[in-house]
Amino acid sequence: MKAVLQRVRRGRVSVDGDTIAVIERGLVILIGIGHADTTSEAEWLAEKCAVLRVFEDEQGKTNLSVQDVGGEVLVVSQFTLYADTRKGRRPSFINAAPPEIAQPLVDHFVDHLGGLGVSVQKGTFGAHMLVEIENDGPVTILLERDPQS
Repeated sequence: MKAVLQRVRRGRVSVDGDTIAVIERGLVILIGIGHADTTSEAEWLAEKCAVLRVFEDEQGKTNLSVQDVGGEVLVVSQFTLYADTRKGRRPSFINAAPPEIAQPLVDHFVDHLGGLGVSVQKGTFGAHMLVEIENDGPVTILLERDPQS
């Protein structure tokens, strides 16, 4: 399971011209699911995202988590995180889990993150989305959890 975590001042997702999710200060998390991923990886990643200290305290040090600052999270499923570009000019997405595996795990990630007390919104799985991200810092972190790690 892979995630690109971005600290944001604002995030928004639109589908077919309609805004479906908007957050203010918090995190936009782009999440990709691999073939062997399970709820274990989803829970580990949700817990890591909730407590990762990427927000500044009063001294300007990154000592606070999204939970600490009462921030919001916007989760967007993104199978392209599993792109393999080693051969040719067109990325292969063979390492990304198929929708019937990926969608329930994305939903489990979102539910687990919400269960940790984080306010969570999400994009529409499988839809063509317009994602607006106002990256703050910029702070962008790649998180990865291999199955059975």
